[in-house]
Amino acid sequence: MSLFKRSGMWADVSPTGMIADFREVWRQAGGNRWRFAAVAAVCTFGVFYVMMGQEASAPHHPPKVTYITVFPAHRTDAEIEASNIANQKRKEALALDRARRDADVRNLYKELGRWSGMDVDKIAREADAQNAAEKKAELEAIRKRRQEANAELAAEGKPTAAPAAPASPPQ
Repeated sequence: MSLFKRSGMWADVSPTGMIADFREVWRQAGGNRWRFAAVAAVCTFGVFYVMMGQEASAPHHPPKVTYITVFPAHRTDAEIEASNIANQKRKEALALDRARRDADVRNLYKELGRWSGMDVDKIAREADAQNAAEKKAELEAIRKRRQEANAELAAEGKPTAAPAAPASPPQ
């Protein structure tokens, strides 16, 4: 009885047979055996040399979260509401400024297109039509996903999650 029981693919492997096969192939190679051995060694070395240049890293550790509180804990509801309103006004002013800059850039490109002899009005109409079609397709996909989710919830006897999306984009 052997010390280790061979199972699976190792059941058919015999080290003595492997050594005997290697000796036979070595004898059959004749005078070229050293060349074959050298080519095999160079190929093996080349593969390992290329693999040494590869770099792999383990997944990063999750970041350590440090909570920073910048608001005093004793703020009143009125103070919170006032800071929210001020923040919303600041966000709207930034959005308006960005919209103005985007419009200026669009106007510059339109002027450049006119100087180049392009029909920029036609291009703008086509782009608007394409954007509207994409938005409509996106809303339709959202509506369809919501209907499917609601149908699944209804089949399970649970209340539906949300109503379907509006038919047209909000103005």
